[in-house]
Amino acid sequence: MRALLLALLPAVVFADPATTTPPDPDEAAYPAIERFVKVLEQVRQRHPDADKVAYDRLVNHALEGMLSSLDPFSSFIHPEMARALEADPKLDPFLPSLGLTLGVRDDGIFVSNIAPATPASRAGLIPGSAILEVDGNPPPPIEVLLHSLHKAPGEKTKLKVKSLTSPKPIEVELVHIAVEDKTVTDARLLDEAGTGYIRLASFMGSCAREMEAALDELEDKGMKRLILDLRGNPGGDLQQTVQILGLFLPPNTAVVTTQGRGGVVQGEPMKTPERQRRKREYPINVLIDHMSASASELTAGCLQDLKRAVIVGEQSYGKGSVQNIIPMGGGTALRLTIATYHTPSGRTPHRVGITPDVKVNFTDADRENLALSFRRASLTADEAKKLEGWTDPGLKAAGDAK
Repeated sequence: MRALLLALLPAVVFADPATTTPPDPDEAAYPAIERFVKVLEQVRQRHPDADKVAYDRLVNHALEGMLSSLDPFSSFIHPEMARALEADPKLDPFLPSLGLTLGVRDDGIFVSNIAPATPASRAGLIPGSAILEVDGNPPPPIEVLLHSLHKAPGEKTKLKVKSLTSPKPIEVELVHIAVEDKTVTDARLLDEAGTGYIRLASFMGSCAREMEAALDELEDKGMKRLILDLRGNPGGDLQQTVQILGLFLPPNTAVVTTQGRGGVVQGEPMKTPERQRRKREYPINVLIDHMSASASELTAGCLQDLKRAVIVGEQSYGKGSVQNIIPMGGGTALRLTIATYHTPSGRTPHRVGITPDVKVNFTDADRENLALSFRRASLTADEAKKLEGWTDPGLKAAGDAK
């Protein structure tokens, strides 16, 4: 019997790497596509689950894997999700209180994307993971699920998920965070020496106008230096980012460039506005942490490059890329990374983040207390008690940095 089994196994011959000539890149597509087709046909002919081997299903899942292998922000939009969006144009698959974007494919609901600096990213969820259970039950239709997951800050959602890379499902408990309407959530003077503090929660909406108003108020009160807190800021609108940089840098200063494949610059650099209502030449310290992402990183990196601010905290998240939605055939689409953003010195935060000038080590307790401190107005009595006697190490380091 053993001899018979061995006889049925195909012989495998491995080429000697030293004698193998690398394929011409222009010609490599043909053997690669041929290999894909051979695997596709083997699956269709041999896999016992005949209901899972339709061409559309296999190819769409292969495309999903292809896109997810590129970077965390590229994804394949299945036709099931496209149909749900067509049926309800107001359906928003993004859940800001969790940082999850949900999608639908033929085998059910899955995590299509994860925003940085959110409960989903902190829990280590992986794009492409299937959602098997929500709060102990099988997930309902996407429109019902999205509605049910709009919960109040502090409420919890339990998910049972299965990623493509994990042999077993895992369960995670996510705590919903507050989705702040205002972007400037705190603006005050910290001491009699004129140290001002502004926390910018995101770069969305009218954040540039809010930021300028907060600066005006603090300056009128005698602010001599500024601590700008971008910790936990996931980014947002690039135009608003450039407007904010224009509050601290000379007019017409090149602050952001976009580069495609091979470092080819795309278009003209983005510049600060031509006019500046007030000159702001006082010292600035910018606070960042490992969840400061995208526009936060470009802001910190630009001010660092141009010697306009001291960056304090820890290595930032590492999101500095440009995505486009590209419609494809069969009701599908791609969310594809097509370029990277770069600071004035030419560096990009993409995948590497921004390195602070002054490094601060945060403990898990510090991170928990910091999150609580950002929503002081809505704390329970027990939560408020946790903050008693706690000193923010980042804020202290920013106050000491020169």
